[in-house]
Amino acid sequence: MINILKMSLLMIIPGCLIGGCDRHTPPVPAKLEQRTFAGTIVAVGDSLTAGYGVNEADAYPAQLEKKLQAAGFQWRVVNAGISGETSSGTLSRVGWVLRLKPEIVILETGANDGLRGIDPHVTKKNISDIVQLLKENRVSVILAGMRMAPSMGKDYTSAFAAIYPAVAKQQGVKLMPFFLQGVAGDPALNQNDGIHPVAEGYRIITDALYPYVLQALPAKSSIGAPAS
Repeated sequence: MINILKMSLLMIIPGCLIGGCDRHTPPVPAKLEQRTFAGTIVAVGDSLTAGYGVNEADAYPAQLEKKLQAAGFQWRVVNAGISGETSSGTLSRVGWVLRLKPEIVILETGANDGLRGIDPHVTKKNISDIVQLLKENRVSVILAGMRMAPSMGKDYTSAFAAIYPAVAKQQGVKLMPFFLQGVAGDPALNQNDGIHPVAEGYRIITDALYPYVLQALPAKSSIGAPAS
């Protein structure tokens, strides 16, 4: 499967990054430190979220938590990424995500659907259902957009790319148009597989995502001294 990914992802587009990794059981967050947080953000996604091939501290959820706390926002960010997961898999574990009691969910899914040629209408419905379930539980959602490699054909890639703005508009949630903006296709920012970002690539992703997260934070979210 890895070789197929390399062929399909020569142009490294954000939806093509998850199919080549083995799927794992949903991660169980480590026991939380005895400290008070203002709230919880759960990063839900595939290998792009999980941080395939990099240290946990270099994946974007950890970098985002560090950035928020350095700015005085005492929020924790839980990495709930599963390598190889499709949107159907994500939908099946929404209940597990909700048990983490998030105020905000960053949703990055669908890339493996595209790699497998799944009907974009199916992917769109899955993502819309995920967002709807989260909203019904009063969770704010930031939807990360994906794109598929041109090798999948113009009609398919256009239909796939249209999923994310359509769902965001329909559901009234924030949209980060392209999760790998500024990272996709740059050898210096990706691992040797040409698919998964290195730590610096994740830093760029984190910086691009950060404004959307700030917009999603509750107005009452206090800013205190930076976390030590």
